Amino acid sequence: MVLALALIAAFQLGSWAFHQLTALLINVLIAFFLALAIEPAVSRMAARGMRRGLATFLVFLGLTIAVAGFVTLLGSMLAGQIIKMVEGFPQYLDSLINWINETFHTELRRVDVQEGLLHSDWLRKYAQNSAAGVLDVSAQVLGGLFQLLTVGLFSFYFAADGPRLRRALCSVLPPARQAEVLRAWEIAVDKTGGYLYSRGLMALISGIAHYILLQALGVPYAPVLGVWVGLVSQFIPTIGTYLAGALPMLIAFTVDPWYAVWVLAFVVVYQQFENYMLQPKLTARTVDIHPAVAFGSVIAGTALLGAVGALIAIPAVATLQAFLGAYVKRYAVMDDPRVHGHRGQGPGGPGGSGVLARIRRPRTGQPEPEETA
Repeated sequence: MVLALALIAAFQLGSWAFHQLTALLINVLIAFFLALAIEPAVSRMAARGMRRGLATFLVFLGLTIAVAGFVTLLGSMLAGQIIKMVEGFPQYLDSLINWINETFHTELRRVDVQEGLLHSDWLRKYAQNSAAGVLDVSAQVLGGLFQLLTVGLFSFYFAADGPRLRRALCSVLPPARQAEVLRAWEIAVDKTGGYLYSRGLMALISGIAHYILLQALGVPYAPVLGVWVGLVSQFIPTIGTYLAGALPMLIAFTVDPWYAVWVLAFVVVYQQFENYMLQPKLTARTVDIHPAVAFGSVIAGTALLGAVGALIAIPAVATLQAFLGAYVKRYAVMDDPRVHGHRGQGPGGPGGSGVLARIRRPRTGQPEPEETA
């Protein structure tokens, strides 16, 4: 009884500790896959005589500069468009009021609408809720920055101390297991790199397609918006498509409200094309897994870990599939038409001499005639 109670207590303690450390474990998992993604570049620079820590720092510095430049450019563009929308809001309101008056034969005025909005209980409650939610938003922003710093720190150590980490892991394993661990690590690097390559290629195609549409409609900042749509839709799982399409729609609305409708329709149509035609083919070629397996792994990853699981599901499944493929014994497939989906021609088909044909023969009590060539 004492042993049983001790085991139950240890299980409860381990379960509590695991739930408390779930956020940290997810951050470490993200950092590990990020380190696998940048390890080829770091290893290539280290092979040329550069210290591995310096090579990792330069890779991270380049990524930080690129992301910071893009965010700065996008922020300035978005701020300018918001100012333009605020300045043109009276014109949009006048157009809407004129359309309502002409359609429903009313006599609305902009002054009456503005006074009604300013003195409405809805606006007062919204202002109170917004003021109360400022602290919550600030806390979420600080938490996101801390999480980003944690992921960056762990990924830097994983990439910079990759050889040391592999040596420490192999030092506690027998030689046969060491070879398996090193092979699994190499497969993980290849599959993660292939997954990022496919995502980058889809981001390029998506960005060019949306740039052509926005440029044809005359929407300002079309190149930046194309880059935004390509990156956000591919590297932010689950909600990335909606975030990517919202900004071009908002800016297209400042030009012409109908342009926003055209952008929305194009985003929906292109998303279907990407999900059912483009992504399965690219994923099957770069990560070497079946499209159905890729789709199912994304659903399973989302169910287990949310957005993080959707992002790392495909490279994780591809790594596991490639690693297990070396230990699954395979045999040569017999030359049977039924393998190709044809029936009635191979052994056992109608008129054949297989087992089914022999079962179907009536038993007459006479010996079966000998088969001749």
